[in-house]
Amino acid sequence: MVAISKIATGNGHGEDSPYFDGWKAYETNPFHPIDRPDGVIQMGLAENQLCFNFIKKWVMEHPEASLCSAAGVNKFKETALFQDYHGMPEFREAVAKFMGKVRGGRVKFDPDRIVMSGGATGAHEMVAFCLADPGEAFLVPTPYYPGFDRDLRWRTGVELVPVVCESSNNFKITRAALEAAYEKAKEANLRVKGLLITNPSNPLGTILDRDTLKGIVKFINEKNIHLIGDEIYAATVFMEPEFVSISEIIEEVECNRDLIHIVYSLSKDMGFPGFRVGIVYSYNDAVVSCARKMSSFGLVSSQTQHLIATMLSDDDFVDSFIVESKEQLFKRHKSFTLSLSQVGIGSLKSNAGLFIWMDLRKLLKEKTFDAEMDLWRVIINEVKLNVSPGSSFHCDEPGWFRVCFANMDDNTMEVALLRITTFMHKHNEAMVPRKLCRRASLKLSLSRRRDDFMSQNMMSPQSPIPQSPLVRART
Repeated sequence: MVAISKIATGNGHGEDSPYFDGWKAYETNPFHPIDRPDGVIQMGLAENQLCFNFIKKWVMEHPEASLCSAAGVNKFKETALFQDYHGMPEFREAVAKFMGKVRGGRVKFDPDRIVMSGGATGAHEMVAFCLADPGEAFLVPTPYYPGFDRDLRWRTGVELVPVVCESSNNFKITRAALEAAYEKAKEANLRVKGLLITNPSNPLGTILDRDTLKGIVKFINEKNIHLIGDEIYAATVFMEPEFVSISEIIEEVECNRDLIHIVYSLSKDMGFPGFRVGIVYSYNDAVVSCARKMSSFGLVSSQTQHLIATMLSDDDFVDSFIVESKEQLFKRHKSFTLSLSQVGIGSLKSNAGLFIWMDLRKLLKEKTFDAEMDLWRVIINEVKLNVSPGSSFHCDEPGWFRVCFANMDDNTMEVALLRITTFMHKHNEAMVPRKLCRRASLKLSLSRRRDDFMSQNMMSPQSPIPQSPLVRART
């Protein structure tokens, strides 16, 4: 057998993670309300499926957006032949305008800095390739998306150094945590080339506030390292506080803009992961030039560019979609978290994303990652829900799980909640005998101690009554 490359056969893809194992369990036995009612429900995939009826209505009303229709066929030839890796001008203009609208119109983006890529996965690899050499490192606050281990490391040889964030302060990114990670990298003889942040956060569903972002910009400016802002969930912020982009912060503070880069896509905000629309937006001319050459390896198809340009150029549709998406996400998040709270399950307070960071620490048999994996296997194999354990996100504390809530219809969500409710009731019933047993054991132990004490201190009628030191002192 002829050997193939070590990079190809190595474990750099990260498929041995429980994050991907959960997907495999789902794919082996996927839930279907009729064909597989006992199958695994996919709650490990961050998809936004809540607005497809809204989008479908627009598609039906705009046949010219499709090249395979009588209204759009006149543009078929020129679109089919288009292969400029700069991308269609109308596509870049529409995406730049959409990015500005998603950020509340508080900042504008230059279409000439829009670089295409095959989804955010390709965009992240592209940025890593442009900014770092093999063996150099990026700092990444935890918990972070498991795919980063693949996207940034596998083919580039770049290392990732965790910035450990803790539940005690709701996983905030602090200067102390950043400095600790930076020093740890130096001790390991790793040259730090950048810091990667996700805002809004995957898996936390939280946003970074303005002061934190300013502190991050100050940190990277002082260290002279790059800042990559993954903002692919920017339009999923469904309640206050509002999203603040790194593009806004650099308008407010002094910094070297050559160090600032944004990764964006339409996979989460629009719910179009299959279209593979990834974007690198850099304020560094050299990075834009290099990334554009690299985009040949992962161009967005011209047919997709045409559809997206037509759709996002419709201001009325975009404005209505942003509002509709927020409303649908808010409703689903509220009903989901309320249902969980009614059976005693909490989660990190969040206002963005397509998931929650569920707190199951009290269900662990012991505070270890082995116990977390034991619980995860029960949820996968018995409850038949694919949720993602915190350890796969490099969380520093066992017992947290990411659960996606926007990738299914209402009926499937009801089934998932029923399974969770049943599981929690069984858990609570199992805990009652244990508590009663512990109470009985405690009572027996106290009774024995009392009997032992009495037997040891039992006095004969002739024995003098002992006096306390205080009584003896008075006499």
